[in-house]
Amino acid sequence: MFRIVFVLDIYNATVVHAQGGERRNYMPVHINSKVCDTSGVMDVVRTLNPQEIYVADLNVLQGEMQPEANREAIEKIASMAPTMLDTGIRELEDMDPWKDFAGNLILGTETCSMETISRICETYPGKSIVSIDRKGGKVLSSSDDIPEDTLAVLEVLNTLDLKDIVYLDLDRVGTGKGVDAHLLGKMNSLSTHNLLLGGGVKNMEDIRILDDIGLAGALVATAVHNGNIPLNIVQEGIFNGR
Repeated sequence: MFRIVFVLDIYNATVVHAQGGERRNYMPVHINSKVCDTSGVMDVVRTLNPQEIYVADLNVLQGEMQPEANREAIEKIASMAPTMLDTGIRELEDMDPWKDFAGNLILGTETCSMETISRICETYPGKSIVSIDRKGGKVLSSSDDIPEDTLAVLEVLNTLDLKDIVYLDLDRVGTGKGVDAHLLGKMNSLSTHNLLLGGGVKNMEDIRILDDIGLAGALVATAVHNGNIPLNIVQEGIFNGR
């Protein structure tokens, strides 16, 4: 079963259009969307009715450190559909305010050291989702214990008890550049965990390519808003090779 996960990038309780990883330049999503005429969080969720959702809390990820800015919206989203949540976890203690999300919190290499990822995996075995965040051709990290090479990171993660891995290619987010099938094939062959791609998926053909490679799923947003991925695919939450 190939999972289709709809992405909501939220800033100040507004859904914004993620493009190229330059978060401060993101604009309200309805400006260019063909499927919604508002950027209000709950309006977008109700209109699109996705089966599974990935939420990025951009207030925290941009370093503004306002953990409550989007909390009400995030809790409402999670009451409507299974939700992965990236709140910029840095330390084990950062998970405390979000204990209800244990098993669905994203541990991103952008903010989390490998030491912290390992500690969290020991505390919540089999429940952690690690995001390998890549930008500018290398793994994005502020920690010296995370390799710059994507495949090297995967080798380390193979030793941990994880739920899923998300490969987030920030250079491709919102660009419709398509997928790097060669690299993703290598990654999927190497990884012992479920692997999902975020960034660059431009249409249903890319979904078919990822499914053929053997990935577990894809995170999508722009291709839904521009009509290249039909709403029913997001609402079903799976692609079955049709």
